[in-house]
This record gives sequence, structure tokens and C-alpha cells, in this order.
Amino acid sequence: MKAAVTIICPIRNEEQYIADCLDSLVNQTYDSEQLEILVMDGMSTDRTRDIVKGYEQKYGNVRLLDNPQKIVPVGLNRGIEYAGGDYILRMDGHAKAAPDYVEKSVAALESGEATGVGGPIISVNTTDTGKAIALAMSSPFGVGNSRFRTSNERCFVDSVAFTGYRRDTFEKYGTFDEEFVRCQDDEFNFRVRKLGGKILLEPAVKSWYFPRAGFKKLWRQYFGYGFWKIRVFQKHPFMMQPRHFAPATFVSILLSTLVIGIAKPSLFWGFAGFATFYVMCAVLAAVVVWRRNPEVSGHKIWLSFFILHFSYGFGFLWGLLRFSTRWFKTSKMTAPASTNALSSVEV
Repeated sequence: MKAAVTIICPIRNEEQYIADCLDSLVNQTYDSEQLEILVMDGMSTDRTRDIVKGYEQKYGNVRLLDNPQKIVPVGLNRGIEYAGGDYILRMDGHAKAAPDYVEKSVAALESGEATGVGGPIISVNTTDTGKAIALAMSSPFGVGNSRFRTSNERCFVDSVAFTGYRRDTFEKYGTFDEEFVRCQDDEFNFRVRKLGGKILLEPAVKSWYFPRAGFKKLWRQYFGYGFWKIRVFQKHPFMMQPRHFAPATFVSILLSTLVIGIAKPSLFWGFAGFATFYVMCAVLAAVVVWRRNPEVSGHKIWLSFFILHFSYGFGFLWGLLRFSTRWFKTSKMTAPASTNALSSVEV
């Protein structure tokens, strides 16, 4: 008999995508009697809950559970508590899985090579802006050497999206840190690696991700990533990669040269030169991507690069200020008390 598997899907206000997500999960090649799907809803205010209830009534292995705190790590931890599977996988409402997603994930975990397994994600969208964002998020210029976004090579990595684990992994390494509104999977995978585990990027495990379709939402998303990466850095300083610091370094140099140039106009050339160099690099990268995808607006690809870099960089710098008193403190894995703009984000 195949091992029991639980898929945990933390969501909030995903009426546009949740049907595609659940269709991909209920139509897996894996034995449906050994598969349960727990939809952890962050109290959605759109039609998401009604859509999920329809699947719950139609399929015996789909369950809708509440996540009153509305943030991802709480939903994941509550899902782990309810999970009956020997293997626990994650899938987001903004994504969908290949038909053999579960089968390939379990096979990779059963091999014993790694503690956590995930595959490269293919970023897709339907609108012109959404397609431009998807292309930028799949480009090394846009996201650096984030391998699960840019590579199909089977290798061990620092983290992957939608990671799957054996159930006993959470007994050994703990559960998700509920302080992390963003980057909770990065923090958990860093913790696993720090304690001797391995995270495997397995190309056979395939999924599709629908990036934010608007620039405003993209800015908010990546500002949050940069902001919360500071807490990852504070907890796991030696697990960070150069790409995590690149946007903030770039923004810092740009702002510094601008201030110097304003204070001393004769040195304004430093800012102008650095800004021009970046614009030229971004334009060149956008042209390279556009030539492979001429149906997408080239200027929107360039703007997507701009937003990815500046939002993450400013978020990182704001995190340095916001968490400046916490360099020698470790948080308890509890949900944050605040529900401000940075902690009540969409999951």
C-alpha cells in the first residue's frame, strides 16, 4: 500500500486561482484514498470559501479548515496538526501541480537523499503585465541564482518552493516559525540545513506559479520578502547567499551617491553614472528576455526588474531599521500580535 500523503494549502482570497489549484490536486496520479488535501483558509472575504466548499462536497479527501490569524505559517502549523499523512507537502492557492506531483515528491523523499524536496516552479500568467512579471521572476537578472526559479538541474539547494517533507521532519526540526509572515519556508529550510538536513531540487517535481498580475501587488510582495529576510539573517547569518544582499546593496549605493551628489554637485556624476549603468543593464536584460518572448511588452519586463530590485532592497533596509534591536534575540514560534500592513498580507 502506498504511503498516506497530506497536502496543506494555505490561502486567502484566491477565488481567481483556487479552482485550478484544487483541480490539479484532486486529479493526481497518486491513489486518492491515500491522499488528503487540507485547505487552510485565512478567513477569505471573496468567493474562495464557497469554491472550496464545493470541492469539499464533491471529493471526500478535501477539507476546508479555518486559519483565523490569516498568515501562512499559522495555517501550515495548524495543517500539520490535522494532517494524517506520512508525508506532508505544501501547495499554494496561487499555483497548480503537475499530475504526478505527489508521486514524484514521495518517490524523491522515499529515496532518503534529502530531508525536504521540491521542484522548479514555472511562472506563468494570462495578462500582459502578469506575463512580464513571470518572465522577470524566471530571469537570473531578476532573481539572481534562485535555482528553483531559474534552473532545471537536480541538486541540493538552500531552499525551494512548495517543499515536501516526511512527517517526522517536524518532530526533529520543529514546525514553521509563526513570526515569519513572509520567508517562513526559507527560515525552516535554513534551520533544517543548519542542523544537518538537505534540501533537494528535483526537476521531476513540477508545478506552475501565477505571480501577482499587477505592479503594486508585486512591489508589496517583494518589499515583504526583503523586510522579513532580515529576521532570517538574524537567526541564520551563515546560511545567507550573496543574492539576498544584492538589492539592498544596490539601493544603498544609489541613495548614497544621490545624497553625496546633492550635497556636492561636483560629485553628482557618481550617482548619474551608477544609475545609468543599472538602467543599461536592465534594458539589456529586458531585451534578451523580450526577444525570446516578443508577444510580451518589453518595457513591462524592464519595469518588473525595477520593481523586483527596488522593492526587495527597500524592504531589506526597512527591516534593518525595524529589527535593529533584535540581533541577539530569537523569537518564539508564535503568531505576531500585530496585524499591520506588513503582517496581514495575503497568503
